[in-house]
Amino acid sequence: MISRPTDSTATGDDRAEAIDKAANLIEALPWLSRFHGRTVVVKYGGNAMVSEELRVRFAESIVFLYYAGLRPVVVHGGGPQISAMLDRSGVESTFTAGLRVTTDEAMDIVRMVLTGQVNREIVGLVNRHGPFAVGMSGEDANLLTAERKSVLVDGEPVDLGRVGEITGVDPGAVAALLADGRIPVVSSVARADDGGVYNVNADTAASALAVALGASKLIMLTDVEGLYADYPANTELVSRLGVDELKALLPTLSAGMLPKMEACLTAVQGGVPQAHIIDGRVPHSLLLEVFTDQGVGTMVADEELEAALLAGDRPRSWRPHDNRTDHTDGGRP
Repeated sequence: MISRPTDSTATGDDRAEAIDKAANLIEALPWLSRFHGRTVVVKYGGNAMVSEELRVRFAESIVFLYYAGLRPVVVHGGGPQISAMLDRSGVESTFTAGLRVTTDEAMDIVRMVLTGQVNREIVGLVNRHGPFAVGMSGEDANLLTAERKSVLVDGEPVDLGRVGEITGVDPGAVAALLADGRIPVVSSVARADDGGVYNVNADTAASALAVALGASKLIMLTDVEGLYADYPANTELVSRLGVDELKALLPTLSAGMLPKMEACLTAVQGGVPQAHIIDGRVPHSLLLEVFTDQGVGTMVADEELEAALLAGDRPRSWRPHDNRTDHTDGGRP
C-alpha cells in the first residue's frame, strides 16, 4: 500500500493551484482522444537545439507525446553544430541564397555532426526516460534519396556542392520502428543514386517523411513565434492559413521563412491535415500546440482532411511490411 504524507502546511492557494492543474489536464482530453495512435512528425531545429534547458524540455515533450499514445517521429538538422565543427576544422562555411554550399570535404563533417553527434545527443536525452528512441540517418534503409540541387542567383545557376533535393522516400524502416513502439530520430542526410550522400534541408525532409508516413501533423520548431502578417514589424501573428492563402503569401516571405512555409504547403497538399510553425524557444511549445485549445504558432490546414481528423475518423490499419513511397499508417484519416 502506498500512503500519501499529510502536509498540514498546505494552503488554499495550494489547493487552487492543484485544481488549475487538473483543469489543464481535462482541457487536453479531447486532443488526447483525437490524436491517440496517430503519427506526428516533428522537425527539430533552431535555438531549441542549442540551449541545454530547451534540449532537455524538447526530449521531455517527445516522451510525453509517446506516453500520451501518439507516435512521434523526430527529424533534425544541425546548422549551428555544423558551423562550429567546420570552424574548428578550418573549413570555411559558405552560403548562397540562404543555402549552405557543401564541398566534399565539408560533407564528411556534416555527416559526422548530424548523424554521429546531434542525432546521438537527441537519442540520449529521450532515452533518459526509457528505451524509446532509435537514431538513424536518411541514408539508412534508403529512407531518403536525393539528387544534386542547384539554385538560380540573379538568373544564373549556382552549384551548391553536396546539397541535395529529395527525390524519393522509403519509410519502411521508420514504419517498422513505430510498429515496434519506438521513437525514430532521423538526421537530414540522404543517399544518392550514384552511391554518394547529400546534405538535405531538414524542413523539406520532415515534410516529405510526414507525407510518406501519412502523418496527422507536421510540427516545425523555429526561432520565431510563427508567420507574421506584417513582416518585418512582426506584431501581427497569423494563427491559421488555408492552402490558397499560403500560396498567395509565398512570394512575400523572407528567405528564412520561405522554405519552412513551402514545406508546410507540400505536406498539406500531400495529405497531412495540419502543418505547424511554432516557437521552439518556448519550453514545451510542442505540448501547447498539440494539447491545448488555443495552440501556438501558425497552422496551415486542409479543411476537408482536418474535419475528418477532428471528427475522430480512425486510421487505416498499419502495414509495416509495405515500404512504398505512398505508405500510409495511423496518421492520415
